[in-house]
Amino acid sequence: MEPILTDSQLLQALRWRYATKVFDPTRQIPADIWATLQEALVLSASSFGLQPYRFIVVNDPTVRARLLAHAWGQRQVVDAARFIVFAARTAMTEAEIDRFLDRMIAVRGGNRTALAGYRQMMTDSLLSPTAAARIPHWAARQCYIALGNLLTCAALLGVDTCPMEGFVPAEFDQVLGLAAQGYAAVVCCALGYRSVADKYASAPKVRFPAQELIQTV
Repeated sequence: MEPILTDSQLLQALRWRYATKVFDPTRQIPADIWATLQEALVLSASSFGLQPYRFIVVNDPTVRARLLAHAWGQRQVVDAARFIVFAARTAMTEAEIDRFLDRMIAVRGGNRTALAGYRQMMTDSLLSPTAAARIPHWAARQCYIALGNLLTCAALLGVDTCPMEGFVPAEFDQVLGLAAQGYAAVVCCALGYRSVADKYASAPKVRFPAQELIQTV
C-alpha cells in the first residue's frame, strides 16, 4: 500500500497533539469526522481479535455532570464535545469466544471445524483455572491499545483529545451500570477542540531524546 500521507505530515500531527486541559464547550465535532473516529475505534487491534471492551460515549449532560463529581472536578468531562469511557470485560466465557468465532465466519466464511484450533488456543489461554485473575488486566491493556489508536487518529483529523485516568473507576461503574454488563471502567478520553485559554496548547513537548528511549539490539 502506498503511503497516504507524508512522514512530515504524520509528525506534524503528533507534535500538534497534546493532552488538552481546556476545551471550547461551544465547538462540536462534525458528524462525518466523529463517525470516522468511531470507526477507528472499531478497527483498533486487540488480542486474538476478541475486542474485550466497550466504548461508552457519554452524551447526556446530566450523566456527565454525575461523572464529573468522580473525576476530581476535571472540566474536560463536561466541556469536551465528546466523552468516552473505555470499559474492559471483567471475565471471559466460552460464549464470548464462540460469539466472536461466529462473527468471524459471518465475515470471512468458513466453519467452526476449520477454526477449532484457534478456538482451543483461545480457551487454553483465557479460560484456564489460572486465567480468571488476569482477565481484567488483559482486557484493560486492550483498552489502552484502542485509546492510543484514537489519540493518533484524532490528531490526524485535527481533533483535540485528553486521555484521562484521574477518576474513581468504581463510581463510574456505578453511574454507568457497567458491573451488571460484565465491564469495568479503565480509562477515559475527552475529544473536541482546544480553548484559546488553554496555556498548554503552545507549550513545547517535553520528551527525552530518541537515543535514550529507543534501543537497537
